[in-house]
Amino acid sequence: MTDILEAQGLRKVYRGGDGNPIEVLSGVDLRVSRGEFVAIVGASGSGKSTLLHLLGALDSPSSGAVRLGGQSYADESPESLAAIRNRKLGFVFQFHHLLREFTALENVMMPLLIAGEAEARARSRAEELLADVGLAGRMSHRPSQLSGGEQQRAAVARALAADPLVVLADEPSGNLDSANSERLHQLFAHLSREFETALVVVTHNRSLAGRADRVLSLEDGRLVPLSGVEAMP
Repeated sequence: MTDILEAQGLRKVYRGGDGNPIEVLSGVDLRVSRGEFVAIVGASGSGKSTLLHLLGALDSPSSGAVRLGGQSYADESPESLAAIRNRKLGFVFQFHHLLREFTALENVMMPLLIAGEAEARARSRAEELLADVGLAGRMSHRPSQLSGGEQQRAAVARALAADPLVVLADEPSGNLDSANSERLHQLFAHLSREFETALVVVTHNRSLAGRADRVLSLEDGRLVPLSGVEAMP
């Protein structure tokens, strides 16, 4: 399988309130193949969200490199990185971040319109994705008219709109009840196979991690393979 996302020797150091350095990541290595579903687990405060931000070009490492499709983020201008985030990466967060004044359909169309896609093509793609996530009958609803589970499924559709190489998700079911969480977990497993999109998910949820091809634990600033969800912290 082809590695689509690669992190090599990632370190992230912050300055504490006393001026002393705090090392959150201390040499993270990660390779993710096309269509692979990887779950990253670990204790609260271990740096999981920090790692996801580095993988998504939302922040820069103190040292080390991230490559997407063989292309290093360090070689890109801020404008190029913005285009990469919009066209080659999809993001799903614990809170859906849908634009409340727009319908579900318009929210999913938005990344395509920003990328310069024709409106008719953007609409067709958005309708197809919303149907895939079970929202065919809810496209004209605004976020306030959708349930929490429906909002998050719309956010997943939006993340897939530009046919990204990788979708990065940070505790995507952390704000949902058990029934909606389970439906979202099934959706993630289905979409990683259906679209052959690499999926990297940070989660505390054993059910979601159990659907992944690999589970990695972030411990002491490094990723450690787990043999199964029973080993989750």
